[in-house]
Amino acid sequence: MADPAAKAKKPAGARPDFASIGGIVVALGGILGGLLLEGGKIKDVSQFTAALIVLGGTFGAVMVSTPLIVLKGAILRLVQVFLDKTQAPDAAIEELIGYATKARKNGLVSLEREAMEIQDPFLRKALTLGVDGTDIQEIRSMMQLEMEISGARAQEEAKVFESAGGYSPTVGIIGAVMGLIQVMKNLANIEEVGHGIAVAFVATVYGVAIANLFLLPAANKIKCRIQSDTELKELKLEGVIGIVEGLNPKLISSKLDAYRHHAKAEGKSKKGKQPAAAPQAEGAGA
Repeated sequence: MADPAAKAKKPAGARPDFASIGGIVVALGGILGGLLLEGGKIKDVSQFTAALIVLGGTFGAVMVSTPLIVLKGAILRLVQVFLDKTQAPDAAIEELIGYATKARKNGLVSLEREAMEIQDPFLRKALTLGVDGTDIQEIRSMMQLEMEISGARAQEEAKVFESAGGYSPTVGIIGAVMGLIQVMKNLANIEEVGHGIAVAFVATVYGVAIANLFLLPAANKIKCRIQSDTELKELKLEGVIGIVEGLNPKLISSKLDAYRHHAKAEGKSKKGKQPAAAPQAEGAGA
């Protein structure tokens, strides 16, 4: 079996999320394609002023309603919409079984060096506590508290995008009204009035489109990432507890198979379902 410490040093590879990328392409393609089929032109909806009003107004409202530290975290989480850095359950189980095998053969203290070199902070802390002789219940309590705190903070960051998705359409309406105010100044020229009304409502289109094509879907995708990360932490915690208890590596592997099977089943169900089904994982991992 490969040295688990060597695998721990390798950074988790970021995999492009083709669902997010493809979803945006399909959504924009469908909307713009429909516009072209109806005889419209791309320039009809390409208004810099409208985009400035909607994006600036939405971001400003989010800044007012969100603490700065949460806002910074939310911006950093944007990468999770397009890249999946979550470690696969199979790889995590294999790493844990490697540690369990070595501990079974040479004793738990033999993992002290490997524990310090683990890249994942959660697993490093849990295994270090085990190697240091911390009581099993204390390890479980400390690590579960850490999961709860980090999970709550991550949920707050995901809600930033939900808030932005609520503000965006309203700001779009504000932009449309501002455009109509300018139209009212040129009522004497009917051609200018028609053109001005069309331009004014572009802000509404931008507001609704940004909210429903990116901001709200991004919030859901980030929540899915958070759920997957929580399940992975639960898996690692159970694995470390098994190692500290001195369980046979095969028994630990069988114990963790529930997470492996759930991840595969969830992956299949997400092809045809919304992410709302994800919370069932907590029950499965308990």
